[in-house]
Amino acid sequence: MPSQNPGAILHLTAGGVSVVLDATNGQLPAIVHWGGQLPVLTAEEARTMVGACTPVTGSSTIGVPPRPGLMPGQDSGWLGRPGLRGSFDGIGWSPKFRVHTVDLNGVPVTGFASAGAGRVLVSATDDAQRLRLDLTLDLLPGGLMRSRAKLTNLHEKTYALDDVSLAFPIPAEATELLDFAGSHNLERVPQRGTLRTGTHLRENRKGRTGSDSAFILHAGTPGFGFGNGEVWAVHTAWSGNHHHFAERFFGDQLLGGGELLLPGEVRLGPGDTYRSPWVYASYGTGLDAVASRFHAHVRSRTSPVSADRPVTLNVWEAVYFDHDEQKLMDLAERAAAAGVERYVLDDGWFGSRRDDTSGLGDWVVSPDVWPAGLHPLVDRVHDLGMQFGLWFEPEMVNPDSDVARAHPEWIMAARSDWPVESRSQQVLNLGIPEAYEHVKKQILALLAEHKLDYIKWDHNRDLIEAGNQLEGGRPGVHRQTLAFYALLEEIRSEHPGLEIESCSSGGARVDLGVLEHTDRVWVSDNIDPHDRQTMLRWTTQLLPPEYLGSHIASGRSHTTGRQHDLSFRAGTAVFGYLGVEWDLATATEKELDSLRRWISFYKQERGLLLSGDVIRMDGPDAQVLVHGVVSPDRSEAIFAQAALDSLYPDPTGRLRLRGLDPEVRYHVAPDFTDPHHPDWSRRNGGASRRPPKYTLNGRRCGQPFGRHKLPGGRVRWRSAGKGWCRVAQTSPRPGGSVPADQTPLSQPYIKI
Repeated sequence: MPSQNPGAILHLTAGGVSVVLDATNGQLPAIVHWGGQLPVLTAEEARTMVGACTPVTGSSTIGVPPRPGLMPGQDSGWLGRPGLRGSFDGIGWSPKFRVHTVDLNGVPVTGFASAGAGRVLVSATDDAQRLRLDLTLDLLPGGLMRSRAKLTNLHEKTYALDDVSLAFPIPAEATELLDFAGSHNLERVPQRGTLRTGTHLRENRKGRTGSDSAFILHAGTPGFGFGNGEVWAVHTAWSGNHHHFAERFFGDQLLGGGELLLPGEVRLGPGDTYRSPWVYASYGTGLDAVASRFHAHVRSRTSPVSADRPVTLNVWEAVYFDHDEQKLMDLAERAAAAGVERYVLDDGWFGSRRDDTSGLGDWVVSPDVWPAGLHPLVDRVHDLGMQFGLWFEPEMVNPDSDVARAHPEWIMAARSDWPVESRSQQVLNLGIPEAYEHVKKQILALLAEHKLDYIKWDHNRDLIEAGNQLEGGRPGVHRQTLAFYALLEEIRSEHPGLEIESCSSGGARVDLGVLEHTDRVWVSDNIDPHDRQTMLRWTTQLLPPEYLGSHIASGRSHTTGRQHDLSFRAGTAVFGYLGVEWDLATATEKELDSLRRWISFYKQERGLLLSGDVIRMDGPDAQVLVHGVVSPDRSEAIFAQAALDSLYPDPTGRLRLRGLDPEVRYHVAPDFTDPHHPDWSRRNGGASRRPPKYTLNGRRCGQPFGRHKLPGGRVRWRSAGKGWCRVAQTSPRPGGSVPADQTPLSQPYIKI
């Protein structure tokens, strides 16, 4: 039996965040502090802090105050949600773990230790020596925290695992919750509520992240916004079934998450191990600060993406299933002329796939549609200087397909008959080795034959009754998710330059788990800019803009039927990974000229747009969205406003920007990317449409709205639509001026 560790108190600090971890007295670790940076602590101060955090005993409660650790257990008196649920056929359902090693950055520690960013590994066994538990906690350089658990069965009997959850404490003042709902074509809809006694539990049983997932669960001080209020948040980095929860139990409040396991899904035989997904935890003052920690982590991954993301044309809304070679060649010519850098052939190129009822799962180029194969189109696209991409949906099949007819046992089902259909699809069980190899072989054959630069990896249905027929219908979502990750990694290992997009009925697979294996996510199948404004705004709560597929749609949205001018469509899309999804053969010369200008603007500015710090402004009108990106050195920025409805009052109040350097003077100028937009200056009383020049934090301000010159360089918002400005540093500013975070922005509007 391993000896009990005398214990350790650890203080980690990075990125303005401190974490104090108590792993004393052989107990599983508990977080004593997670929040703003603390001063340097002595060992005595750390011990005093741990002691001060011990709650008093209330009336009619247990004699020892409960201690909800990183993995709460009932053995400590905790009667809230347990971190581990399972048993050996009813035995050992409440294990009492005792810690035997605590490592900090790979070095065993006892007593008190402090460090910057680092990794803590705590190993423990239960009192009956049946289970070993290894808990990992990282404080990353940007101040983001994450944790995961590894559970190993040391016993000769099988352990039925029901749940592993990690929990992070939050202070009593964090009483307001924010998470997300949504649906296909309207993902990541924010919803707020009050943290009350009990458990706020969000479970996702769809076999994928889900368009209506909690996404990130926040708790904060009442009224927190993008730039104000203390906020704590958690995100479960898993692309299968999962959960998030917020819990208040007597005087304790917790946020947590983990994988959602179906009955009997994970059974650990002797020596078997279960590894939980990472659960990430972010703290900051305001939602932008919380998001910035996620962004910093994603941008620091082993294979970071460049801000020089290629402009992409996807042919889906231009042709749908009508794969006419000449039309697609013509579309490639027009795309290249507009400045597009990547061409993606979507659904319909394979098997009998002439519509969405047949052929899915047969990843062989259709000789009926492409008698000469894809080579003529691929070669022409490359000759035009563009990359070539191809659409796949490897986890799905149509019942009317060669693979489903040949191997009906590969369909995920809880019994011999198949689940209800969705989109004329069933789910291929990648947890079956032969099915996995079949899909991998077909994809790798296409990659070997054609020079493919990009894969759009789709996943268009929820997993319902997703069992393994070869095992009597045993649940298989856990194994399916691991197989999906493994397949991505095998493909990338053989083709390291290949870029892969995660698409799932639009934005139903957006999480940090899939981002370990892919390079871009599709935000939504809905590219109506009116709806994309809010979807982009909230998807950036987790991911930076360079990962968000953001396309310029046709004038009339294929999803909503709304019509929008190109300036609004493009002005929305450039704040992400830019693409075009539009039949350019129907565009007028004026539209094509404007499109070229927008693409040119994006290419010129993508270094800032896709690497800057995201700023989202709070405001009194929910229909007026103001956002921007500021360069890391604060020397330049681009801001935009979208008015999603008529304004009242009009003009609205003045806006004060966040994110600029208070010691710098900036030159502010409107950006007229599209010369074909209406004449804003004449409409607002001006005599000319010549762009004005004026200074932010300077001695003077120009007169962008004719009669609407205001004192102190403050200019009221004027008119609905999408407005642009460019902010650039001109010189250091003398002291004593108004700080940048209280300085207004002068910005004209473009009528959409």
